[in-house]
Amino acid sequence: MKLQQLSVFLENRPGRLGAPLELIAAQGINILTLSLADTAQFGILRLIVRDWKLAKRVLEQAGWVVNLTDVVAVDVVDRPGGLAGVLKILEGAQVNIEYMYAFSLRREDKAILIFRFEDPDRAIEHLLAAGVKVVEAEELSQHVA
Repeated sequence: MKLQQLSVFLENRPGRLGAPLELIAAQGINILTLSLADTAQFGILRLIVRDWKLAKRVLEQAGWVVNLTDVVAVDVVDRPGGLAGVLKILEGAQVNIEYMYAFSLRREDKAILIFRFEDPDRAIEHLLAAGVKVVEAEELSQHVA
C-alpha cells in the first residue's frame, strides 16, 4: 500500500530541473506524478515513477543524490470538505503529515493525494478502518497512459 517516492536534490539554478527528467525519459521511465520544493540553495524534486528501481539507479549513476521515501496515495472525495474529512481521521489517530501533494488525475468523484506520513503504516491502518481507500501502486499506474 505504500508507494516508493524518489527525492532528487538539485541546485537551485536555471537548467538543473531538466537534466534528471531528461535522463529518466531517455530510459523510457514514465513519471506518474511529481512535486518540486525549493530553498535559496537547493530544490527537492519528488517523483513517483513506473520503475523506481531503474530510475534511482540511473540517477545515482549520473551523480544525483537520491533518497527513497515511503508515501501513501489516498482517494479523497473531490468536493468541499473531502480533504478535511481525511485530515480529521489522521488527527484523531495522532498521525503526523510531513507533506502532501496532489496527483494530477481525477477519477469519478475522487481526487488522489500523495501523503508523506511520519508513520505510514499507522496512517494506512486508520484510513482503512475509517473506510478511506488507499491506492495501490499498480492501480495508480493503470490510470496514467
